[in-house]
Amino acid sequence: MKVVIVGGVAGGATAAARIRRLDEQAEIVVFERSGYVSYANCGLPYYVGDVITEPEHLTLQTPESFFKRFRVRMKVRHEVTAIYPHKKTVLVKDLENGGAFEENYDKLILCPGAKPAQPRLPGAGIDKLFTLRTVEDTFRIKEYINKNHPRSAVLAGGGFIGLELAENLRELGMEVTIVQRPKQLMNPFDGDMASFIHSEMRKHGVRLALGHTVEGFVETEGGVDILLKDEAPLHADMVVLAIGVTPDTALAREAGLELGMKGSIVVNDRMETSVPDIYAAGDAVQVKHYVTGEDALISLAGPANKQGRIIADNICGGDSRYLGSQGSSVIKVFDMTAAVTGINETSARKAGLDADTVILSPMSHAGYYPGGKVMTMKVVFEKETCRLLGAQIVGYEGVDKRIDVLATAIHAGMKAGQLKDLDLAYAPPYSSAKDPVNMAGFMIDNLSRGILKQWHLEEIDTLPRDGSVTLLDVRTVGEYGRGHIDGFRNIPVDELRKRLDEIGKDKKVYVICQSGLRSYIACRILEGSGYEAYNFSGGFRFYDTVMNDRCLIERATACGMDE
Repeated sequence: MKVVIVGGVAGGATAAARIRRLDEQAEIVVFERSGYVSYANCGLPYYVGDVITEPEHLTLQTPESFFKRFRVRMKVRHEVTAIYPHKKTVLVKDLENGGAFEENYDKLILCPGAKPAQPRLPGAGIDKLFTLRTVEDTFRIKEYINKNHPRSAVLAGGGFIGLELAENLRELGMEVTIVQRPKQLMNPFDGDMASFIHSEMRKHGVRLALGHTVEGFVETEGGVDILLKDEAPLHADMVVLAIGVTPDTALAREAGLELGMKGSIVVNDRMETSVPDIYAAGDAVQVKHYVTGEDALISLAGPANKQGRIIADNICGGDSRYLGSQGSSVIKVFDMTAAVTGINETSARKAGLDADTVILSPMSHAGYYPGGKVMTMKVVFEKETCRLLGAQIVGYEGVDKRIDVLATAIHAGMKAGQLKDLDLAYAPPYSSAKDPVNMAGFMIDNLSRGILKQWHLEEIDTLPRDGSVTLLDVRTVGEYGRGHIDGFRNIPVDELRKRLDEIGKDKKVYVICQSGLRSYIACRILEGSGYEAYNFSGGFRFYDTVMNDRCLIERATACGMDE
């Protein structure tokens, strides 16, 4: 059996190694148009910022090491330019000498990945404008920085690459501005949770120009002018386009393979394309979202590796199936960690799901043990069924392990209330006896049983201020004095029982505290005394962060820049 693989990074390299482990006799050839195979895409921004200092550390394998261990022929600087399914061959161009030849196959695996989105804007080809996808792109950016010592950069796009590159350029001492049309960074997060990411970026000197549309680039003697719609241009010494990726599927289209959303390759759960003996994996394929069952494009290394392994199993006589992508991801944002799994509240509502959320601010470990830090968790679930839909966490410690527990729970089909039953490891330096994941489960269980009623941030402007309801802040007098929501009166929770006569029983009571815990206790006191009480989801800390962020963004939209 002869297997030809197009693309030698995550999916392709994984498939090649797995086929060899299953079939010692198979002939395996990989064609990779760049000069590198099995390289660490996710590590590229950290080479720019000198976190990774040795170029060879970006490559997990070389063609020579891959052949020595797996007897796989890795042909770098070779681009497959055509597929001929009727005669089971591919046309290959040697990019070193310009020659071309045909290579036959019994099985063909397509792992072309995705390419940076390149809008057709004036000036998009200028020398000071970069994209970041390959090792060569990384070296090009690094060489430009080392040679020209730019003092400022504009990044067009606020996804994973944009944020990671912003951090690394700031670490080099550069002034960095992120500009993009959406009014939030990191689309997998809801806007309210993205507020915490925005705050961390601003804290470290990154300027955010959100809600602005880039219309072109003009090279000047002193750098680049970035033209904005209805705004004055921005100026920088260099620009990096990081506005997303699109499936790189021209080869598949020309070969007649069925394509799906945004031109991606359609595959079944065995990763088979519409053409016999041709498989596909990675960022170029359309998958099913594990939570919604809808078609999706999810460009992450984890799914690509799993898909490559599944293809290898099936080529070698197995019957492995891809269950779908869940979108679990994590990112370092300076000192903060932000992580997500499943779908967010915005996506759930767009999908027509009757979703609810709980928002909590637990400590990363036991409060009495030194060094604990607050994290903010948002767990999304379906109201009627309590099916877990997704989760988002931002914080400084312990974020990654909590998101992994929640990702596992979603994959296992657990109900949201069952999170309370998980037996999770505890010692004071690492967690609390009631882990944050357990706490989310307790809250959802209380909601489902009617023990807890809550109100959300989007209701803040609709709450009547005419005295027909009671608006109650149960923090201390000092906390209340440092900032509160207009219209909310202050009765500290520890004084509430003896001051119940100040609250009319014929009115609904909307309660808030700093994090949501004291207000929950207040709600139980009120409910036990015959009142109808609603707890604010997230607490004043959450409210204050989100509202301040929205104010900054709106001011930036009006003034042209977010300071």
